[in-house]
Amino acid sequence: MAINIILLGPPGAGKGTQARQLVEERGMTQLSTGDMLREARNSDSAMGKIVADVMDRGELVTDEIVIGLIREKLGEGGKGFIFDGFPRTLAQADALQRLVAEMDQKIDAVIEMRVDDNALVSRISGRFTCGNCGEVYHDETRPTAKPGVCDVCGSTDLRRRADDNADSLKTRLLEYYKKTSPLIGYYYAKGSLTTVDGLQDIDKVSAAIAKIVNRIPSQG
Repeated sequence: MAINIILLGPPGAGKGTQARQLVEERGMTQLSTGDMLREARNSDSAMGKIVADVMDRGELVTDEIVIGLIREKLGEGGKGFIFDGFPRTLAQADALQRLVAEMDQKIDAVIEMRVDDNALVSRISGRFTCGNCGEVYHDETRPTAKPGVCDVCGSTDLRRRADDNADSLKTRLLEYYKKTSPLIGYYYAKGSLTTVDGLQDIDKVSAAIAKIVNRIPSQG
């Protein structure tokens, strides 16, 4: 039986890195809102045309549209889904709960990757990613073996986000604490929240997450 988990945490907590690990090791599917919107826009589906129309008008995609895309993905089946970057608000969390219940599924675990704000600023300021395969690096803690070349795929398309700097990060953190951090209390009250130390080495964070996922009954 498939399992569904949510990764919660502020920008730079490492959610994307851990989601990719779960995809590689367990065959789960990562549901990133941005990726789903891009994929839908480039498709010929009815939902894709709606997304393209909204984005072309420069408007924000509604929660209803995102939930519609998630419904399509859940309907495809598979070994389970990792929600990365959604839900972001209590309204989205309620909508997601209704959707999974309607599809006779559930959210099996919500994992909060907790990090210290000051450490995050240091982590983010040195971060860069491979534009080809998405591997994440850091100037100090995880540089590429060969300068300017991705260790994984050999691409030289290494990028830094324009907002990966101290000032931008503080703005993004404020937004996170205002809108998304209430979800921690929401899922804690439901008894589905587990917290891991997101500042540990990537492998230790992965091991902590694996322990949580392995406890889910559907894993046998």
